Amino acid sequence: MTYVSNRLTGLMALTATVALAGGANTATPPADSALGAAKTTVNSSAPLLPAVLFPGSATHFDAWACQPANQNLITAWNEDNNLRLWSLYGAWQLPRAIVASGERYQDGEVSFWNRGDQAQVETPRGQLQCQLGQRRAASTRADHPGVMFLGRGNEPGWSIELAHDAPMMTWTTAYGSETHTMPYMVSVMDNEAGRVVIENANAEQFFRVRIESGACFDDMKGQPYPARVTLSIGGEQYKGCGQGIAP
Repeated sequence: MTYVSNRLTGLMALTATVALAGGANTATPPADSALGAAKTTVNSSAPLLPAVLFPGSATHFDAWACQPANQNLITAWNEDNNLRLWSLYGAWQLPRAIVASGERYQDGEVSFWNRGDQAQVETPRGQLQCQLGQRRAASTRADHPGVMFLGRGNEPGWSIELAHDAPMMTWTTAYGSETHTMPYMVSVMDNEAGRVVIENANAEQFFRVRIESGACFDDMKGQPYPARVTLSIGGEQYKGCGQGIAP
């Protein structure tokens, strides 16, 4: 998916300077109680990831196919009357505006006007006409206990899980048949751009994970995610999508 229309230049430029409000995921989560254990406070040493990687209070992500230029967007509706919007090049948080029909969300000259399964996106350079596509339920701690960020890809099937209480990454590959848990350190943390790079804290096995906010679609099912993930490990590079998981 690439931009081929000058009408989208404004959309691309704006995303370089506008990111979702909220900073980082600052909540200190309780210890996992999925097996009925009493909840206790965890003094977390895990890094705080940018809020732009999370769905907020939204329960699902929606994919939108837009014209011109086959633009694809992702949205997530939050309980506090704002819309999280991801494009290929970044993200916004748009507060709700009062309109006679449908639902309109706007921040300055960027707006998203939804009428059922149709939407219109406005930027300083033009408009996008969008059609609702796939919907994916947001991943939760109930589904993935102890996980702060989940990334995954295909061919071969792989996933990474960043623990919520310590700088530890679990890498699963070969469609779940191989699992390794490794410490990491943060080399890049850009909250405004929604970009994080982590690397191994143990030099015996080098790896690097790059996480960037922006519309991402699973290359097998087309399901929407708010982040792109690139994993370099063992001399190989894996690309996929991901999502922050709030407590």
